[in-house]
Amino acid sequence: IPVFILTGLLVHCVFLVSIFDIYFSSPLVHGMTPQQTPLPPPARRLVLFVADGLRADSLYALDGRGAPRAPYLRSILENNGSWGISHTRVPTESRPGHVALIAGFYEDVSAVAKGWKENPVEFDSVFNESKYTWSWGSPDILPMFAKGATGDHVYTFCYAAESEDFGAEDAAKLDIWVFDHVKSFFNSSRSNQTLFSALNEEKVVLFLHLLGIDTNGHAHRPNSREYQENIKQVDEGVKEIASLIDNFYGNDGKTAFILTSDHGMTDWGSHGAGHPTETLTPLIVWGAGVNYPQKVTSQFFEDNFLKEWKLENLKRLDVNQADIAPLMASLIGVPFPLNSVGTLPLEYLNSSALFKAESMFTNAVQILEQFKVKMSQKKETTLSFLFTPFKPLSASEQMNFLKKIRLYIQQQKYDEAVSLCRALINLALEGLSYYHTYDRLFLGLSIAMGFVGWTTYVILVIIKAHTNLTKTVPTNKKKSPVLFYGFAAAGMIIALFLLIQTCPWTYYIYCLLPVPLWYAVVKELPVIQDLARNVLSLHIGQSIGFLLVCTLGVEILVFSFFYRSALTVGLLVFAGWPAITQLWIQAKTKAMIWTLLCVLLAIFPLMPVVGREPNIPLVIAAGLLTLLISVFSLASLCKSENRYRDNEDLKVYFYQMFSVALSTYVVSSTHNSLKIKQGLPVMNQIISWMTLVSSPVLLLLSPTFLFERLFSILLSLMSTYLLLSTGYEALFPLALFGLMFVWINMEQEALQHYGLSLKPKLAVFNFTCAVDITQFRQLHLDDVRRSFFFVFFIVTAFFGTGNIASINSFDPASVYCFLTVFSPFMMGGLLLLKVAIPFVLVSCAFEAVQVTTQLSSKSLFLIVLVISDIMALHFFFLVKDYGSWLDIGTSISHYVLVMSLTIFMMVMNGLAQLLTTHRLGLPRRTKHHS
Repeated sequence: IPVFILTGLLVHCVFLVSIFDIYFSSPLVHGMTPQQTPLPPPARRLVLFVADGLRADSLYALDGRGAPRAPYLRSILENNGSWGISHTRVPTESRPGHVALIAGFYEDVSAVAKGWKENPVEFDSVFNESKYTWSWGSPDILPMFAKGATGDHVYTFCYAAESEDFGAEDAAKLDIWVFDHVKSFFNSSRSNQTLFSALNEEKVVLFLHLLGIDTNGHAHRPNSREYQENIKQVDEGVKEIASLIDNFYGNDGKTAFILTSDHGMTDWGSHGAGHPTETLTPLIVWGAGVNYPQKVTSQFFEDNFLKEWKLENLKRLDVNQADIAPLMASLIGVPFPLNSVGTLPLEYLNSSALFKAESMFTNAVQILEQFKVKMSQKKETTLSFLFTPFKPLSASEQMNFLKKIRLYIQQQKYDEAVSLCRALINLALEGLSYYHTYDRLFLGLSIAMGFVGWTTYVILVIIKAHTNLTKTVPTNKKKSPVLFYGFAAAGMIIALFLLIQTCPWTYYIYCLLPVPLWYAVVKELPVIQDLARNVLSLHIGQSIGFLLVCTLGVEILVFSFFYRSALTVGLLVFAGWPAITQLWIQAKTKAMIWTLLCVLLAIFPLMPVVGREPNIPLVIAAGLLTLLISVFSLASLCKSENRYRDNEDLKVYFYQMFSVALSTYVVSSTHNSLKIKQGLPVMNQIISWMTLVSSPVLLLLSPTFLFERLFSILLSLMSTYLLLSTGYEALFPLALFGLMFVWINMEQEALQHYGLSLKPKLAVFNFTCAVDITQFRQLHLDDVRRSFFFVFFIVTAFFGTGNIASINSFDPASVYCFLTVFSPFMMGGLLLLKVAIPFVLVSCAFEAVQVTTQLSSKSLFLIVLVISDIMALHFFFLVKDYGSWLDIGTSISHYVLVMSLTIFMMVMNGLAQLLTTHRLGLPRRTKHHS
């Protein structure tokens, strides 16, 4: 088994990583020459305010009394500047948002995987192109732009990371810190000659990163008083800084101001996905070189915001987030960032038609440069007869475009020049995307071949080793050398082909992986022939029916990833399972309870996703219910006279029950304390961490009898789960565990029903003895259903309380018992633990089913592997890298989920064996018998 499992793990890891190579490799290219507009710029300096996590509607909408929430900014957009909505892309996180604003390109998904705070990819930015940049704000954002800069002209001033505390009294102090430091910076420059002359240079950028709104939104939700108050404070701060800067430069009218946000936030205080509340951010631009408000009588937008905001008569200029970088570059006259893909929004500029046309031309040439570099890179690594260039932008076409644009500018036909530039930019961006996805089909087919080969091989292993479908397989050793050499030759040819094209090393893995997999399949040809003969002799109708039911089952599973309600349908079908088979007559009570619990569990997928509204009373109710159930279970345990039992064992249960009670208290007191803004009590934090560490230890002290160990697993996991719950999800593990418990009993009945074995007494069944069963039976068709149940329950454990597919839409409130200071990896780890707890329950129940139905864990696990691999292949072809960013995010996370599910189930299988069979021995007092 170990070799097989290791191979499986390796193959699945390759499949998992491949998607990032095929769909999401970094789009950046290097080696372009900087492009700069040859005319003098309108502004000498630029001030960029980024209000982290500020939604467009929160800023523009009027409050209940019809007054603006940000009076100063409202007066700017009505009297002095231009405004609009900046549309961001997913992931709507701070890092990709700031990269789009300041460097002008959208980070690919893989950059997020490589780290949030560092610079995984070297990129150019407006800050790097400026003469000097001074920035104030969060230590998560500022350093990455200083790090990417050449030379040392980007200066950063950050507060300590510990200040980002969701449980703090008021996060607006983060913004006040920034405003105070900017004021003292300008005051000190009057007595510091070097600084004073640097500030008076041209091409200067001042960047104020304001994190308070984001932190308040996470902690209190965007509709809260705290969030609204914070917007007012930012508005006052911006007003003070703007007048301070104007006074410092003697109102020379050479300063441009931009206020925007990196992303928005949902009503329940999360961001990362593609909901309009997360992707619509405000943009207000005023000062040197910027257009004044333009009055209009009517304007049409899909949304109805203008009416709500009472801004129908002021022209709204929408941009994509990456367009802000070229806007900043042209305002202060620095080269456009090399990797920028933004299009200059001309309507914001208040300058001559010549300046607009020249700037647009610079923009077009800068994007065309990237296209040329990308094309030459692809051309160098492809055999000349296989290379198909991007037709609409051949070398002659490029020359044509550039000549025409130049001619129009000379003839002062500026509008025609601008529209040609736009056409050229669109073509260049299409071409960039074309070369970026050049190898996709070829790699995708390789991976699909690998998938099919692997799944076929696993099915053959099941049939050969664990069933009696193949009766006589002649062992003929003669064919193998020819076969082996044939496949070896194929591998050599593929490798040579890749070598000539100087492909990256990962391509070798993807293209060569199918070769050994298919060799292993073809080697089993006699088995396949024998199987075909046996299947044909079976009843055709039955075989087709069985296949149809299997297909339907897998499709329901795939469907449930998109619509959670599919799980409800599945669970209701499960509820009728005893009635379809004759189990109803055989075990009435168990069947009744089974149906009841299936219906109860079916309610959860219909509930809204967790974390929208915290409901602490439900968590407390779940804690009390757990205690009630454990009291009943303990009573029945004490009643059933079991001579193997020891009073020491009961102590473990009392400790576990105490732990559950303590967790219930901690949750209630922590949330009360945060409500009255007293932060997280230290005592509660200590208890939470101690519970987390001690619960697995207590679990391993309990006896290994089937029901007692499972009951102990529930208590241990519940005490941790309660601490991580904020609402109805606290009841989910209880319902799930109840169903699992009945499932173990039902499988016993099913086993008898098919006359496959005698019924072992479950009450005295011991996990430790069970492992040594030598009389493992062969697989039966009913075991396919067992495996399907397991996969279905695993998916239910995953999506039952919400779509974790967007882990970024998590609610930080669920980790408040452990920590409130922002720490992405710690919080992410705790959330993954929360997701894993229902998994562990299902895995342990499955372990019990395997053991009590006398199957080797390997054979059932192989069926599970086949089911999840077929699902994964579905999702591999459903992965998107176009369309709305929500679709892209969901399609990636679905594939990653199914793949990691498979890898995860291998790990879970081992963990379940550990949790059910191992026991820590405590030194016992010896008893003296009289």
